[in-house]
Amino acid sequence: MSWPQPGQIWLVQEAVDMRTGIDSLAARIQHSLGRTPADGAAYVFRNRRCNRIKALVFDATGIWLCQRRLHQGGFIWPEAGAQLFTLEPVQWEWLCKGVDWRRLSAKQIPDCLY
Repeated sequence: MSWPQPGQIWLVQEAVDMRTGIDSLAARIQHSLGRTPADGAAYVFRNRRCNRIKALVFDATGIWLCQRRLHQGGFIWPEAGAQLFTLEPVQWEWLCKGVDWRRLSAKQIPDCLY
């Protein structure tokens, strides 16, 4: 079995009820965001407490619905602004592990010599 390899990873800003299923999340992508859930991208939703996420991914034969829950802490989500926010694959890996993915883009400070 092969896992889906999304072309893009989109974080949806608005929190959703984690009881929401594939059809309702797909409808939200289409109607609220103006995108098609079958475009090869992954759409990632969060709950209000940011300790659970759901990802909806289309892989040409069907739709995957994946869920992840952190037992401690929460997922780092972008600041309020746009409805959608895109991540690079390495940022996605960090997000799934509960690590602050924004640190990847921080500039490295050179060592100071005193």
